[in-house]
This record gives sequence, structure tokens and C-alpha cells, in this order.
Amino acid sequence: MVFASDRSLFELFDRTLDDAVVYGDAEMETVLHEGPVRVLPNGWVEVPSGRLISPSAVHHIDTQPER
Repeated sequence: MVFASDRSLFELFDRTLDDAVVYGDAEMETVLHEGPVRVLPNGWVEVPSGRLISPSAVHHIDTQPER
């Protein structure tokens, strides 16, 4: 089955979150970053400074509700 799309696969899996918390553990004790992030198609997380957080360091990302 073929799907026609104007967007590439990378664009489909590239997500930008304006207000997120990146956790390094399930207990939500280790916060790796708070604020805007970009989740790249390869799983790496880019923060505004341009630094990247490895997918192996990230347990999960929570989005913050609008305040």
C-alpha cells in the first residue's frame, strides 16, 4: 500500500514541544530539561541551546498544559 503525502517521513516524526519536561527516570526525580524541545526522528532531543539529549538518557517527556 502506498500513501501519497506532501510531507516527508522525517517531518512526520519531527516534533516540537513548546513547554515540556524531559525526565531521565520513571519516578520523575531526574529532570533533564524543562521548556521547549524538539524531538528528532532518530530519537534525540534537541534543546534551545542546540545541545542534544541522547535517547538512552530519556525515560519520557511530559508536555505541560497551557497555563
